[in-house]
Amino acid sequence: MSQVALWARRMALFALVASILSIMIVRSGLLEIRPAMATFVGALAFAAMAILLAFAAFIVIWRQGIDGFGSALLALFIGSALLLYPAYLALQAYRLPAITDVVTDPDDPPRFETVAQLRTRDANPVAYPGQAFAEKQRMAYPDVEPLVVTSTPQQAYDTAIAIITKRRWRIIVDRKPQARREGHIEAVARTPIMGFGEDVVLRVRADGEGARIDMRSATRYGPHDLGGNASRITKLLEEIDETLGTQEEKRKSTPKRPQPAKPTPAKR
Repeated sequence: MSQVALWARRMALFALVASILSIMIVRSGLLEIRPAMATFVGALAFAAMAILLAFAAFIVIWRQGIDGFGSALLALFIGSALLLYPAYLALQAYRLPAITDVVTDPDDPPRFETVAQLRTRDANPVAYPGQAFAEKQRMAYPDVEPLVVTSTPQQAYDTAIAIITKRRWRIIVDRKPQARREGHIEAVARTPIMGFGEDVVLRVRADGEGARIDMRSATRYGPHDLGGNASRITKLLEEIDETLGTQEEKRKSTPKRPQPAKPTPAKR
């Protein structure tokens, strides 16, 4: 049995266990974000070493004709699987601008009120970074725009709440629109794998006879959102627009019930 193949398999399995533990720690919030991420980065380093040892084991097995091909192949598979998604994220970081806060209205961004209290000292600032970010956003994500609908502010607000609840975001603030007050929603979304908290705020205002929805999504940690904030905004606003459009079509297609005719009083 090739000792190189055995060590490749051991390192790959160790990297797999360490990755799973670090993800569980981050999602549960048992430790601070920095040590948990350090554990995950260390696991990726072991995965890369397992891949190198697996290729070395293939050479040894080919030359000496000994066992260990299965162990080397397993190490190569596990190491590649662990590094595949981080490699994709690295490509996204190279292609996209390094911004952490995306908003539909940079000139008057919705403000984080209660969510700001959830951020630790190591988190990114809660205030909008300003026009430098806005210019990068316009270049990279020109489709991030406010949503203007013909529905009432209350209908737009109720639809947004329903969709956010369906997506299982944690709602922090739920303030309905009134005659002289805009609707305000603050929530916390989670990234798919690591479960990082991403802060979201929606603002619903009256716009003529309809409503305007502005949205802001901000990453708590790190210098790059990897395109997640812009994707979150566009997908949510598209779903709100589609749902409101469907509701409007149903209201138009529903026939109105004829009012019963009032009886004509008899003449004496």
